Amino acid sequence: MRAWRARAVVGIVAASVGVACSHPAPPPAPGASVPNGLAPTAVTVPAALAAAPLDTPRDALLPSGWSMSVWARIPHARLAIWAPDATLLVSVPAEGRVSRLVPGPAGPTVSTLLEGLNQPHGLAFAGDTLYVAEADQIVGYTYADGRAADRRVLAAGLPDARSPELGGAYAHALKSVAVGPDGAVYFSIGSTGNVSAADRTANPQRATIMRIPPGGGPAIPFATGVRNGTGLAVAPDGSLWTAVNNRDDIAYPHPGPSYGAVNDYVNDHPPETLARVTPGRELGWPYCNPDVDAGPRFIRDVQTNADGEHLDCATLIPVEQTLGAHSAPLGLAFAKLPQPFGPGALLGVHGSWNRNPPRAPEVSFFGWRDGTLGPQQTLVGGFQTPDGARWGRPVAAVPGPDGAVYVTDDYAGAVYRVAPPGGTGNS
Repeated sequence: MRAWRARAVVGIVAASVGVACSHPAPPPAPGASVPNGLAPTAVTVPAALAAAPLDTPRDALLPSGWSMSVWARIPHARLAIWAPDATLLVSVPAEGRVSRLVPGPAGPTVSTLLEGLNQPHGLAFAGDTLYVAEADQIVGYTYADGRAADRRVLAAGLPDARSPELGGAYAHALKSVAVGPDGAVYFSIGSTGNVSAADRTANPQRATIMRIPPGGGPAIPFATGVRNGTGLAVAPDGSLWTAVNNRDDIAYPHPGPSYGAVNDYVNDHPPETLARVTPGRELGWPYCNPDVDAGPRFIRDVQTNADGEHLDCATLIPVEQTLGAHSAPLGLAFAKLPQPFGPGALLGVHGSWNRNPPRAPEVSFFGWRDGTLGPQQTLVGGFQTPDGARWGRPVAAVPGPDGAVYVTDDYAGAVYRVAPPGGTGNS
């Protein structure tokens, strides 16, 4: 997928919410695809937050009885996490900032927790320790009384656009972070670009999930061949999972006149992946691609590994779950939602930039059962009209202490509150 920076269309941050207004819900547009069990629902937009693109009535596709409101406006909002004091932290890499949102009866108060950082993206907590993944380092802070202090660097010198050997050519510089139950810190290092095999021999190795041992020490590769594992989260059983943006412009891999050609095959191949990250796991990039045409398996990339010389794709463990090619999965979080959903993973799906027709943005849910994730379900949709136009692009979805789901959107510059039946009040 393309570089992270979204073309945000708003430029305001609202500190508090004014009087709310709700727009009537028009019927779905002709030809609109509505997932089973979802219905068009008017998005509630407080008057103080009704700047473009939310100054026009918008409908979201939601489960029956659920509601969605604009909770705050944060231009370029990316990943989010709830702090121990029940405040929401949101990373804003475009502005080098982490924002803090304190819930209140009329909506949240927005302030700056950290600033002057190098593209801060991933956020994670372990007790009172806040971990922040900057483009070039992983940093820990002690979080107390709404402040982050006692800064310490856990991993430095990570590759970003300023790395001399890259010369500014780095499409996936943003990094994510998670903390395992044993205190180990995991973080992603994305690939330089679409197909850049030199990433596999770089120092530090790119296209990886890295691990810092409990108590600190050098970071070492934990999983390899991970093109851009932006989604990174720990499951209820303590296992680590990643959501991966796979490559673009893949060539047709099957024998016949189209072999090796880049054609319409790229629309639906390769799928994006959700994978359990285990020690030494190999996810194949750029030599092997996950396949959905003949069951879960990896197949050779005919542009980079036609004869299998670089990597035997048949030996790779199939990924646990997939979603549509070019979906651009970003923020990953585990949650327990009301029935009929239950426990599972929430995933912000950014939507495609290079598919025809475009893959729609959404918030997806993957049910958790027997230590693995089930198939993709749409929890929140409707961000894209039938003609491909969009008014929003979710990045992350995280469960709140009030039972609602909070969704960041770097295109609309917003944080949404998505509430199940009976949970429609402000927080």
